[in-house]
Amino acid sequence: MAVADVVKLITENDVKFIDLRFTDTRGKEQHVSIPAHVLLDDPDAWFEHGHAFDGSSIAGWKGIQASDMLLMADPATARIDPFYDEPSVFMHCDVIDPADGKGYDRDPRSIAKRAEAYLKASGLGDTAYFGPEPEFFIFDSVTWGTDMSGCFVKIQAEEAAWASAEEFEGGNMGHRPGIKGGYFPVPPVDSSQDIRSAMVLLLEELGIPVEVHHHEVATAGQNEIGTRFSTLTQRADWTQILKYVVHNVAHSYGKTATFMPKPIVGDNGSGMHVHQSIWKDGKNLFAGDGYAGLSETALYYIGGIIKHAKALNAITNPGTNSYKRLVPHYEAPVKLAYSAKNRSASIRIPHVASPKGRRIEARFPDPLANPYLCFSALLMAGLDGIQNKIHPGDAADKNLYDLPPEEDKLIPTVCASLDEALAALDKDREFLTRGGVFSNDWIDAYIELKMQEVNLTRMTTHPVEFAMYYSL
Repeated sequence: MAVADVVKLITENDVKFIDLRFTDTRGKEQHVSIPAHVLLDDPDAWFEHGHAFDGSSIAGWKGIQASDMLLMADPATARIDPFYDEPSVFMHCDVIDPADGKGYDRDPRSIAKRAEAYLKASGLGDTAYFGPEPEFFIFDSVTWGTDMSGCFVKIQAEEAAWASAEEFEGGNMGHRPGIKGGYFPVPPVDSSQDIRSAMVLLLEELGIPVEVHHHEVATAGQNEIGTRFSTLTQRADWTQILKYVVHNVAHSYGKTATFMPKPIVGDNGSGMHVHQSIWKDGKNLFAGDGYAGLSETALYYIGGIIKHAKALNAITNPGTNSYKRLVPHYEAPVKLAYSAKNRSASIRIPHVASPKGRRIEARFPDPLANPYLCFSALLMAGLDGIQNKIHPGDAADKNLYDLPPEEDKLIPTVCASLDEALAALDKDREFLTRGGVFSNDWIDAYIELKMQEVNLTRMTTHPVEFAMYYSL
């Protein structure tokens, strides 16, 4: 969409406001709104000069001594917002440092664009396609509290297995998925069909093609909406829109949605499996005659991801909660291996009907990840594997959760905690900094930001500690 198309969209829909959106380091979208006439007064100049804002107020960004930043709206991303009362157009923005006119070093969307540019400059390919599958929960209500007197969390979900003895207005109908029983019975056991359909219709209205939607494995409202693959930056934009739609449709239904990896104990957590392939001159470079129809290039790409997986965890699994999901026997891919059939492996090769669809699927990321950073880091690890011909070894076609101890210890695993992942990122960072995609300054700032989360959870007494230690 060109500038003229944005103007047409605004005028034909009597749009009153322009909503400028960007993503912070943690992955949360931020926004600022301006009256539509500010853009319409001189559209070309407005898009050229951007909108100034204070970058020092964003966690992990500029200090107060160097706070001025610019939001440069991408006209190709203009859409009518489906939730605001007043007609509004939203656009994704790049954050520009006015000191040099370039994408800000710590702006996730600018990092994603640099990753795509690095792929082209490397000569290894010209397009990277990504297809994430973020899972999420829909609850009726959630409350929590943390203070000096103690802490608690309480989830209310009429669909939850634990709700079978509760009294509800109108009665307890008794139809609900049991633990690990949500994949995927028809309603009324699946209580989320209509709300997912509403989400899907809005996503397609916003130009994001949807391929499937369904209940996921866990009880208490775990769901997934599968959307189509696209190029790295656009696919990250779409992921942010998907999260926005999921959160707001749930809210409009009087419910609450979360992309936390492990909000409930004792059932499956939410992952974000990420499908990936590299193309050049219209050809899928991952298609070949090797294992599961893969090319040598694809195997090297897998080798790079496995080699750098522990450092990647800091970005693909960026919360302390992420590592409560990454444990065996909850369909969590903790073993750093690859396989065409084995879902216990961290990298799976999906079955496809055509070589054009040949791809690899990294299964350890989760939806807490900032999509711009996650996809960029995975690409950089895979490219390192191709550049240095890092072969991943033989495929793993056994159930990796039930190996004999002598075999089990030979297969590496993902990190067990966020602080372990941050330490790995600190030591293994060079592959990310090639081509100026990620900078050492960004990595240092990211580690500092995330260690605040680690230390907060370290210092907070957990209720389960009372169960373990109170009477000793």
